[in-house]
Amino acid sequence: MTVKDIFQSMDYGTAPENAAEALAWIVDKGGKFGHFIDGSFTDAGEGFNSKNPADGNVLATISQATQADVDSAVSAARKAQPNWAALGGHGRARILYAIARLLQKHSRLLSVLETLDNGKPIRESRDIDVPLAQRHFYYHAGMAQLMDSELPDREALGVCGQIVPWNFPLLMLSWKIAPALAMGNTVVLKPAEYTSLTALLFSDICKQAGVPDGVVNIVTGDGTVGEMIVAADVDKIAFTGSTAVGKQIRKATAGSRKTLTLELGGKSPYIVFDDADLDSAVEGLVDAIWLNQGQVCCAGSRLLVQEPIAETFYAKLKVRMDKLRIGSPLDKSIDVGAIVDQSQLDTITRMVAENTAGTMHQSSAALPEHGLFYRPTLVTDLHPADTLMQEEIFGPVLCATTFRTPAEAVEVANNTRYGLAATVWSENINLALDIAPKLAAGVVWINGTNMFDAAAGFGGVRESGFGREGGWEGLSAYTKAKSQTKPLKPIAAFEGNKGTNKDLDRTAKLYIGGKQARPDSGYSTAVFAKSGKLVGHASNASRKDVRNAVEAANAAKGWSKTTGHLRAQILYFIAENLSARAEEFADRLNTLQGDNSGQKEVEASISRLFTYAAWADKYDGQVHGVPMHGTALAMKEPVGVIAALCPDTAPLLGLISLMAPAIAMGNRVILSASEAFPLIATDFFQVLDTSDVPAGAVNILTGAHIDVAKTMAEHMDINAVWSFSGSDLSKDIEASSATNIKRTWVNNGQARDWMSFAGEGKEFLVAATEIKNIWIPYGE
Repeated sequence: MTVKDIFQSMDYGTAPENAAEALAWIVDKGGKFGHFIDGSFTDAGEGFNSKNPADGNVLATISQATQADVDSAVSAARKAQPNWAALGGHGRARILYAIARLLQKHSRLLSVLETLDNGKPIRESRDIDVPLAQRHFYYHAGMAQLMDSELPDREALGVCGQIVPWNFPLLMLSWKIAPALAMGNTVVLKPAEYTSLTALLFSDICKQAGVPDGVVNIVTGDGTVGEMIVAADVDKIAFTGSTAVGKQIRKATAGSRKTLTLELGGKSPYIVFDDADLDSAVEGLVDAIWLNQGQVCCAGSRLLVQEPIAETFYAKLKVRMDKLRIGSPLDKSIDVGAIVDQSQLDTITRMVAENTAGTMHQSSAALPEHGLFYRPTLVTDLHPADTLMQEEIFGPVLCATTFRTPAEAVEVANNTRYGLAATVWSENINLALDIAPKLAAGVVWINGTNMFDAAAGFGGVRESGFGREGGWEGLSAYTKAKSQTKPLKPIAAFEGNKGTNKDLDRTAKLYIGGKQARPDSGYSTAVFAKSGKLVGHASNASRKDVRNAVEAANAAKGWSKTTGHLRAQILYFIAENLSARAEEFADRLNTLQGDNSGQKEVEASISRLFTYAAWADKYDGQVHGVPMHGTALAMKEPVGVIAALCPDTAPLLGLISLMAPAIAMGNRVILSASEAFPLIATDFFQVLDTSDVPAGAVNILTGAHIDVAKTMAEHMDINAVWSFSGSDLSKDIEASSATNIKRTWVNNGQARDWMSFAGEGKEFLVAATEIKNIWIPYGE
């Protein structure tokens, strides 16, 4: 064929990548792999075959880890961790930098091996996965260098158990290992069963980079190995995978004191307004849904198109779909590669076949005769509630519906249990920036899609999980405060004379929606002073009272939209009104607690209100320096509705220490007051009433924490639960929170000194905010 002939037809030729070096590496390893534990490979054991999904050929045999293997890896990591942390930030930075350089040196080998094992096009492995993996190690080498100066009050967690999926094997490994090592942790990582080879090659790179023995351990196998790691003696679990498995892990780690980050599934909306550059939006959509054959947790799998342009947009999209090339992933000229495994291909095929709604169009591109391939598919005219619009398919299937107004676009986009990512296309930047904060998503891309960088945190909300990976915000998941804690010592309420009280009856009600309300239970508990004198009765809240409080909090959504300045003024006003009654509250605390600490506690409470009034308009987001013509704005948004169980120690200060940071950041709160000394909280109702706090922004319940904790944790409209209860309810709360993967912050049976620095600060502000990264292109 001549050059002239090529210009006549403009047909693509093939551009195959040579896989010889990658295959030779496998052969050099004997075609069978053991685990990488304590700096060396174990002998290969019984296992399973790793296959090339494009042709079915066996690449290697991977060992199935046993309990003994996992125990050995955890033991090695535990032994190595103190010395690794003691190496210091600069020492760790040098090794992370060496890893990054070696990833660059072996980039072609890694790219080819990833494509052979996973089935994704070599262009994606070469241009996206491997460069981003390098970027994460370079970035976190810098984080290690800066840790001592910028995070002086933080330290490593210890040993991190990490479980990564098969869609981005090397990249997910780098997301997990780089920040963990930078902060002084050691790791035990399990790659996905289908795609273990680049993780094993990474083990070789660790040896070359001088990573000390035991710092990085890789164990391979199926899901049972992941279960072993979750149950092992580790300090943290970091998991990327399905929401269903994430819920199981949340339950399994409940009450274990293990920190947890979950990056789970998604059903991300791709919103196209009628003023969008349609050709660019179509091209962006190709990357949004057909990157890696749609096997991407943040894939733009729900297309929402404004009605006036829907038919035009669909027509352009179908033309583009028909031009997509499907073929050997090693061919640099193809667009769509192979599905990772037959089981995944069967799932995609079944879900599409079971659908009876809408209109389906599949690409007319030819499929290879052999291998696991699926045609790019578009299903239009769907209802937002249809199964394909709600359930994650994890394949090259795009589901579409239309909308009329921007408000409807937001409503349809948020009509899902997920909240990982979203894309907005509009030439009107004002419209795009108006829509972005309204979307329930951890990441929003404007006039672009699938943009990632180590400097910008990635993660979701709702059932897409919690925690962020990358950026400054990602480091908190791999560090803990340098503080010594003591076990909780339960404080029992005082007992007294059950007989007649000559004073007028005083039974305090609950505080819901800005009003005092009788408890649904109809019961109350007598409260006695240390002297045994009856000082009043506190209402016993129940499940229905929690429900009423949630309804009141939801009705107060406007509080989240107020400015930080306004919230600061109201916090100052609360402090002012509490100060005016300081003597009264101090006396009340002395009576209830039977000591003379009341004045000190009231003064600390006023100071704490001032602290969070000061922070209300100063806890800023960030502008991340990402390598693109644009920027990523890390916006700190309120979590939503936070339920908090207040401590018995310092009952007024403890309540205020939880309420103030939450409402300062724009959250609405449901506070369950101190069990032992509830009447100080009921006195506080009057301060709130006179401080311009909107009805429903603060709701206060009294009674036994155990009666409301599970309800709070399971409630679908409560976004987070904090527990600093005098009773250790951590396990029950964490297990119950798996219902909708809500955020939890629990004391794990450890006491906190509310009068000290441990009772306030950025730790509380971090817990009270979600970070949404909004990517905005600008410049030439």
